[in-house]
Amino acid sequence: MNMKGKTVVIGITGGIAAYKMAQVCSDLIKKGVDVHVIMTKNATEFIAPLVFETLTNNRVSVDTFDRNFQWNVQHVSLAKKADVFLVAPATANIMAKMAWGIADDMLSTTVLAARCPKLVSPAMNTGMYDNPATQRNMEMLKKDGVMIIEPDSGFLACRDVGKGRLPDPAVLETWLEYAMSPKDLAGKKILVSAGPTREPIDPVRFISNRSTGRMGYEMARAAWLRGAQVTLVSGPVELKDPLGVETIRVETAAQMYDAITSRAPEMDIIVKTAAVADYTPATVAADKIKKSGDNMAMEVVRTKDILKALGENKPEGQVLCGFSMETKDLLENSAKKLGGKNADMIIANDLNVEGAGFAVTTNVATIITKDGAEPLELMTKGELSDIVLSRALDLYNQKHNG
Repeated sequence: MNMKGKTVVIGITGGIAAYKMAQVCSDLIKKGVDVHVIMTKNATEFIAPLVFETLTNNRVSVDTFDRNFQWNVQHVSLAKKADVFLVAPATANIMAKMAWGIADDMLSTTVLAARCPKLVSPAMNTGMYDNPATQRNMEMLKKDGVMIIEPDSGFLACRDVGKGRLPDPAVLETWLEYAMSPKDLAGKKILVSAGPTREPIDPVRFISNRSTGRMGYEMARAAWLRGAQVTLVSGPVELKDPLGVETIRVETAAQMYDAITSRAPEMDIIVKTAAVADYTPATVAADKIKKSGDNMAMEVVRTKDILKALGENKPEGQVLCGFSMETKDLLENSAKKLGGKNADMIIANDLNVEGAGFAVTTNVATIITKDGAEPLELMTKGELSDIVLSRALDLYNQKHNG
């Protein structure tokens, strides 16, 4: 989602993790977000308001009756302006105030007046977090529609080890993006495959390809942001599991086949971006194969065609999308896949085009359906993911609405 032009209000309370919010503000400003910060007086003991004023170019609010502001009922104007409200780090105290509707300072007053989506990221001592009162207050907030960002576990500032750490800035920023994203895929079950497969030759060697999995991971992330229930079946990659997504890790083409086909019947949309090996060694050596002579021949056999199997067993109303990567005759070869695999959509990528292919953040693709080819310009893989998901949703609605 493009966050440019959005307004985010961030409430910072008194905890050592307050310093992390400087990075969050900086990242949001770079994305074109208008950021406003409200701090409790305790928060100012951990980090100066000047830090956030310098980063955001907006005055930091602390005192409800600060006479240096132009009189416009500051807490109401900020509450109306916000597209999303994040309280992080959130102490047990501010969560109790929010749960019970107490408004006795600038932050609690503003968050009570706000009608936008609200997120709370608790950060505190493990004992405080586990206390039944804190847990009860969080449950009340959830029932009121407030999104609770689960804290991380680890070594805390109080020297305890347990749950209570503020998540990394990137996690908080992703939750903000989630809160502001349209939920047009809510209620849909979407399966995405990603990455390469590894076909073992012996305990040391394997056959694989150059796929990094980035396209599939961006697809899974985009589907989750838009409200879908997402399952990601991933080959071996160096990427972290996407937030909010059920990620299933596999190694071989056979494992990927089983993981996908066993879950396929319950899915509304399947997007297959994985670069699955077409061949696998006929036998796998139990020990490392030693050098013997100048040449070595190895017998390989075809792997199961996952896209074809999905097309042959596609439930009524399901949308099946495959990816095609070619070095020549792109449209012709990709169009053959559309009919031959009984797919609804093929995303064709030409490896010869600059900015497309493996190990890059961008892609150049053509969307092929029974209605023809739709060429797209160079764009990020995240942007392409949103377009593909929108086209898939259109096809889904056509199947179900006639």
